[in-house]
Amino acid sequence: MRNRRGLHFFLGAALLGAATPSTPLAQKLSDEVAALVERNLSGLVSTYKTLHAAPELSGHEERTSAFVSTRLRSYGYEITERVGRYENSKLTGYGVVAVMRNGPGPTVLVRTDLDALPVEEKTGLPYASKVRTKDDAGNDVPVMHACGHDIHITTLLGTAQALAQLKARWHGTLILIGQPAEETIGGAKAMLADGLYERFPRPEFVLALHDVPYLEAGKVGFAPGYALSSATSVDITMRGVGGHGASPQSTKDPIVMAAELVLILQTIVSRENSPFDPAVVTVGSIHGGTKHNIIPDDVHLQLTVRAYREEVRQRILASIARMAKSISEGGGVPDSLSPIVKVSETEHVPATYNDPDLTRRLEGAVGQALGRANVSEVPPIMASEDFGLLGLGQKIPICMFMLGAADPAQLEASRHGGPPMPSLHSSLWAPLPEPSIRTGVRAMCAAVLEIMK
Repeated sequence: MRNRRGLHFFLGAALLGAATPSTPLAQKLSDEVAALVERNLSGLVSTYKTLHAAPELSGHEERTSAFVSTRLRSYGYEITERVGRYENSKLTGYGVVAVMRNGPGPTVLVRTDLDALPVEEKTGLPYASKVRTKDDAGNDVPVMHACGHDIHITTLLGTAQALAQLKARWHGTLILIGQPAEETIGGAKAMLADGLYERFPRPEFVLALHDVPYLEAGKVGFAPGYALSSATSVDITMRGVGGHGASPQSTKDPIVMAAELVLILQTIVSRENSPFDPAVVTVGSIHGGTKHNIIPDDVHLQLTVRAYREEVRQRILASIARMAKSISEGGGVPDSLSPIVKVSETEHVPATYNDPDLTRRLEGAVGQALGRANVSEVPPIMASEDFGLLGLGQKIPICMFMLGAADPAQLEASRHGGPPMPSLHSSLWAPLPEPSIRTGVRAMCAAVLEIMK
């Protein structure tokens, strides 16, 4: 019995070793993926340009979701459309769920976002968006894929196509989702509320990628642990007693108090928070008054608060409320007109925490597929995403890795005093399609196959 167990252990270890990224078998699989991607690449680039020219705002991704559903169905996936509920709205979510069952094995979910931004494109590209539409408030606005979600969609479609063609090389259940309303941070929550993990197989691992302008197209970055910060929207109304601008002594001026608050808020990060706990407090909007010589009754401020750890976020929110109240009291405002501080429950997402073990495992697999020189560890950033919600508070291991999409020459020039690289959400952001898509599909295939091979 002891010898048979030893033999079983030896054979199991040998099989496990045969599946590791450094073996000839793994290299052969990587070469197969690369060949499939090259064969499909021209069609994927065409798909990307079609998507780029036809963006849709958050919560209005009707044509985009239909396009994704049609493609995934043609690859042999079971498709469910219109997944996602929007609270206090008549809109039906445009989430897409695609499932491919391929025998026993792990269940892996790969996510793409579908929506675009109210930005007027100024790239000058032949396939640039010229779309204009009405937003939820009825305003006429331009629309652009200024955050690269069209790259994400194309990469997911390319991954879906390749893995369907490689069914003999993996086992388990693959779930692909097209998530609406990422930019308004409502899509992941809506899909979860509509039974994403009850109506469909619950994943054991959740993966995604995001294009970035600080890495050359052809390169991929991994951030184990915290990768993206939480984000919380805060609204503050500083109230006072208005009056004539010629008689400020008879008023309690909310504009002066609001100006004081803007400045003192900057001390939260610099004087109340440890430099080892990254945080951001930004006043993005301030509105008050109607005329030169009228002191208004109130001033409205809109803030964004960013942090990684929840206790840091809560401490910052408490400081904001304390400072607003103390400035109001110092200005002689009666208690009945104390500031109104509202912390949004809907415009809040937690930090994205990449499971360290999963992330390092995938970094090794992608490094084998793309070449070690093309894969690196990158620092976390203070941008935010609702992708982290899909991990259910770290109960499910997740990993979002960063896909380089910058023109190498343009990026190199910017590093040596040339024009700065356009950022995400810029009207000038233009991913380099072919190498970005090629790298994204190969990287995501390598990540999925590492888990499901």
